[in-house]
Amino acid sequence: MKNYFFFILLFALSCTNISEPKKAEESPKKAVSFEQLSGKYGLFTEGLNGPMDKCVKSEGDKITMTAGKETDFFIEPGSPPYEFANAPLLLMPVDNTKPFTFSFKTTPVHTVKYDAGMAFLYVDNKHWLKFAFEADERLNHRLVTVKTKDFSDDNNHDAVKSSSVFMKISSDTKVVGFYYSIDGKEWQLVRVFKNEYPTTLHLGIGTQSPTGQGNQSVFEQIEFKNESVKDFRMGI
Repeated sequence: MKNYFFFILLFALSCTNISEPKKAEESPKKAVSFEQLSGKYGLFTEGLNGPMDKCVKSEGDKITMTAGKETDFFIEPGSPPYEFANAPLLLMPVDNTKPFTFSFKTTPVHTVKYDAGMAFLYVDNKHWLKFAFEADERLNHRLVTVKTKDFSDDNNHDAVKSSSVFMKISSDTKVVGFYYSIDGKEWQLVRVFKNEYPTTLHLGIGTQSPTGQGNQSVFEQIEFKNESVKDFRMGI
């Protein structure tokens, strides 16, 4: 049976500048419990790179996240050095010894290159996976994945004409799959890889604007269930 989780925050003003850019080797700000913000718990229990009370707004099941300028998660594998881990994330702890599937629909504002709405698997600032619906260098709307272990790889996948996509992450404890869909019914495989991560992961959503003055991403139809997809090639 599917379990639907949504949380409602109190009215909060959007932020236009979260913080100064921060290198990945620096410690992130302490995660913020939403109990401190609104007295309510929901799917996401922690916020990273806030203040979340100024960067998150929700209406019903729709969540809007706002990123400030020069916000990113990326560790350049070459040169010149580029190490950032300051984009805002909403996270929940996940028992990685059990199967799970997490999905949602996102509509980011793609103003300049690399503006994106994201799904995230987070361990720490040196170990994480980003699944982004991002504007590329030509402002195409593109699915992008970044797997980081001390340094980041960077993988550009399909470009789509839609301004919104459905995104899905699923694990059977042995492998992890990333998928996207235009209609939320037919899923396209983006990436499958070995699940070699700790027993507790942090799973969530985020938004970024590495080269811009900030952006907003809307997330809706958020769903989490304690089972994996049956077919890791088809995503169903």
